[in-house]
Amino acid sequence: MSRKMFALTALTAALLAAAPLPAAAAAPPPGLQEVMPPGLQEVMPPGLQEVMFVGNNWAGTVDVIRSSGDYARLGGFSVVPDLDARLWEIYLNPIKLAYFLGIRSGPGEGHDQLVDDMYTTPDGTAVVASRPSLADVISIDLRTGQPRWRFAVSGYRADHMAVSPDGTQVAVSASTSNTVHVLDIATGRQLGSFATGDKPHENVYTDGGRYLWNMSIGEVNTDLDGPGWDWTKGDRHITVVDTTTFRTVRTIDMRARLDAFGRKDLSNAIRPAVFTPDGSKLYFQVSFFNGFVEYDVATDKVTRVKTLPKNPATSDDRTTFVNDSRHHGLAMSPDGGKLCVAGTMDDYATVVDRATLQEGPQVPADKPYWATVSGDGRDCVISESGADQVSAISFATGRRVATVAVGDHPQRVRIGHVATGWTAPVPASPTGAGRSAGR
Repeated sequence: MSRKMFALTALTAALLAAAPLPAAAAAPPPGLQEVMPPGLQEVMPPGLQEVMFVGNNWAGTVDVIRSSGDYARLGGFSVVPDLDARLWEIYLNPIKLAYFLGIRSGPGEGHDQLVDDMYTTPDGTAVVASRPSLADVISIDLRTGQPRWRFAVSGYRADHMAVSPDGTQVAVSASTSNTVHVLDIATGRQLGSFATGDKPHENVYTDGGRYLWNMSIGEVNTDLDGPGWDWTKGDRHITVVDTTTFRTVRTIDMRARLDAFGRKDLSNAIRPAVFTPDGSKLYFQVSFFNGFVEYDVATDKVTRVKTLPKNPATSDDRTTFVNDSRHHGLAMSPDGGKLCVAGTMDDYATVVDRATLQEGPQVPADKPYWATVSGDGRDCVISESGADQVSAISFATGRRVATVAVGDHPQRVRIGHVATGWTAPVPASPTGAGRSAGR
């Protein structure tokens, strides 16, 4: 019922506030080289320490933990110090309020979504976070805990982000306007934007930052989840843009590629995705599926599909999958030899040998929602959104090596930097502070 309510409120608001989007230009496909996660590709900047940031979606907080070893918690802070001001803006605008309540009853599962994704600035003095329910991106000063700037995305919901290899730009998906905004991470000034498929989701920089890939997932908040209703999910494709012009140089609809491989049963809505270190292969999860797909970039073909075990206790009723995701979370070891998979609805995580696609032990986990690589590259770190904790799993053994308690409903986990000896800012009362970066 909640998913239907979201769809109805979103449709009503969309009819009142529809606006045309710019057309995408076509050009030859680019060459690729994967961008390694920050922390695995650079020498540590002086005066900084590498950490992990864990975004607690329902709490509106971020926990800071060590990036490897014991993963000890170092502190935390709020990403909604301006919440009162934002709520007043929403309550006074009927369309914004309709979407706000729709997000709460739909993808938020009865909660406001207050932090989705986050990255640190290159100097480690601020964290930039996307806030779905507040439809914006905010920069939080890591010393004071107060806003530096705020950017309101087009439409009514902010989602996944990506940071450029040099750390100076951040891309954010505006999921209700089918747009990606690219911002200056220091000032929040928009550097460019581009149109996507329906409901842009994951963003990945490639080829040293020359290209940016966006994956659109289509409508995930209705109960029309059977294969016969797939057409209602909308236009789902990959958009590849040149980051100097933000013009589209390639679009890829996995529907034809999956069909050619003989998997017409699989959705073409790409969820978490990861490239091999040389950029030759793309691995991705799709809606409703317990497994992942291997795609060869040069030949433009699906080459392998891996089906992972189901949890016997998990219903196959697609309408029970959170935002259409049976599995949501994928990471790769730095040498490209292992994949780490978060089996969200099946309540486990596992490490898979990339050459053989043989999975390792199933590590029990409570609704794992994301997977990333530790700072030293030895472990996969998953967020257990149902247990309010993160767990580290060894790539070498496939076994859990650490667990750390965090806040309410952890989702995204990202490597970043803070000042050496950093301590959490003193909590402050919500304010309306923060310079607006405009759009």
